[in-house]
Amino acid sequence: MTFEPLASDFYSYESLLTEREKQAIAELRAWLEADVKPIVGDYWERAEFPMQVVKPLAEHGVLSYGWDETKPFENSAVFRGFVAMELARVDASVATFVGVQNGLATGSISVCGSKEQREEWIPKLASGEVLGAFGLTEPLSGSDSAQGLRTTAKRDGDSWTLNGAKRWIGNATFSDITIIWAKDVDDNQVKGFIVPTSTPGYTATKIQGKISLRAVQNADITLEDVVVSESLRLQNANSFRDTASVLRLTRAEVAWAAVGTAIGAYEAAVKYAGERVQFGKTIGSHQLVQDLLVKSLGNITASLGMVVRVSEMLDRGEQRDEHSALAKAYTTARMRETVAWAREACGGNGITLEYDVARFFADAEALYSYEGTREMNTLIVGRKITGSAAFV
Repeated sequence: MTFEPLASDFYSYESLLTEREKQAIAELRAWLEADVKPIVGDYWERAEFPMQVVKPLAEHGVLSYGWDETKPFENSAVFRGFVAMELARVDASVATFVGVQNGLATGSISVCGSKEQREEWIPKLASGEVLGAFGLTEPLSGSDSAQGLRTTAKRDGDSWTLNGAKRWIGNATFSDITIIWAKDVDDNQVKGFIVPTSTPGYTATKIQGKISLRAVQNADITLEDVVVSESLRLQNANSFRDTASVLRLTRAEVAWAAVGTAIGAYEAAVKYAGERVQFGKTIGSHQLVQDLLVKSLGNITASLGMVVRVSEMLDRGEQRDEHSALAKAYTTARMRETVAWAREACGGNGITLEYDVARFFADAEALYSYEGTREMNTLIVGRKITGSAAFV
């Protein structure tokens, strides 16, 4: 299959990919365009997730990028970023599903699990045989999770009892396991647990009435005397620092997804501008519409440069919290501007699902907030700049 560069990649960042990586992107893009793009608007409107995409995602290797236990990982962080961008360019909900399954759930086991846990769970998650979720955020604890976690874990011999609640947990209505982060009542440190969702006392209830990422199945989780064995405790998760090490790896890919969401809206607006006729000519030939499109492309190009560089730093082992935090804060802010300009370019039709822009416009609001709000990521960078923490 021939790789065709995106017109929206104005400075040709995709040229940094190897030929093998370009081929993988081309195959993924063809499937997304043929089988996913035509259905996502309907699923978004019905607030349902298209479960039929899980198997093809696994077959394309998307659910195993980064965590292969059988051979050294061959794909770069830059390539993984382009995969996240490609998914979000078609649908941010599908990109979010992958981010939870592959980044947060599988990533937690890869980073914080024992060798035995990695060997048991990662192949099942990579194949889609087991679906995962990541339970950190709580009803009363979001940005302050490092200190304000209220879910508790109490050890009794070879088992642990978990009590508490989680909120906004993606994939949680259908996950087979959820990574639950809880505070050990004995040492007051945060620990992670692989919790099968069939465990007595575990309940997940779908959150209704969302206006963003409607296809993502977010849930409220309650944990009432949920008992799990010591073998299900992530053996290398001993404090919130270990939790943060997972988030550090996934935050940059959220920035990539933000770029993809901006591109999806921009491409829809460009298409509309070339078809919609007003005053005897296409609106794309009007100066004001061109201005909106050029500003959008500028945001996309600047954001792409940032995320490519951050991923290059990750490949070299140089990326730190402040680097991924700046990328997430900046790209989501530029995404928010871009989807608004794209909607504006489409006029009244920009608020309907028929023209795609409305879906990207709404979904951008969730990406702007999850995996660290702009404000929290700003404070992480601000601490590095000034040497002073201003979190409280």
